[in-house]
Amino acid sequence: MSARQFPDDVFEESCSRLPVPRREDLPDAAKELFDYFHDPHGGTYAGIRGPSCIRLHSPELLVLSVPVSRYVRYQAGIAEDVRELAILVTGRAFDSQFEWTAHEPAALKAGVPLATVHIVRDRKPTDGLPEAHDVIITLGRTLWEERKTVPRALYGRAIDLWGARMLVDILWLMGNYAWTAALIATFDVQVHPEKEPLLPPS
Repeated sequence: MSARQFPDDVFEESCSRLPVPRREDLPDAAKELFDYFHDPHGGTYAGIRGPSCIRLHSPELLVLSVPVSRYVRYQAGIAEDVRELAILVTGRAFDSQFEWTAHEPAALKAGVPLATVHIVRDRKPTDGLPEAHDVIITLGRTLWEERKTVPRALYGRAIDLWGARMLVDILWLMGNYAWTAALIATFDVQVHPEKEPLLPPS
């Protein structure tokens, strides 16, 4: 997709329906995050293009939420493969092309086998997967696709694997990406034109 193919209500600079805010209009704490998002070595998957730009339009919320997001992603002790699968299964449930395209490569880099990524992508059974991968995929599908109370047996498996604190952190992570998927869908965030969308059309 090239920028010329974006919907006519999408800004090229932000790849979304909202323009990039002016730095001078932001409070000081948000200015630091604005600079971080613009830094090509800052560590964000999409930089200023994408959900980060959307969040800058609510700078106070952004400043409050960034430490929590960083905690659940990088400091809570969630294994990288479990973290990325949690993000992928959430993104897939919402058919979020942007989230999927950002995090499929991250999942592979974290050691998730390509076959497992395809199980999530294609909504295939999880039979034969390692326990942690089976549980996180099944948990995500139960919450986001079936939208029902987690069965006792599945809950027990999750608690046995991660304990109460880690499970709370994993669920917070998944909820964070569900919120991100809602931002992406509402503001029609587009995959950057230099990247190939990785999620097949539904």
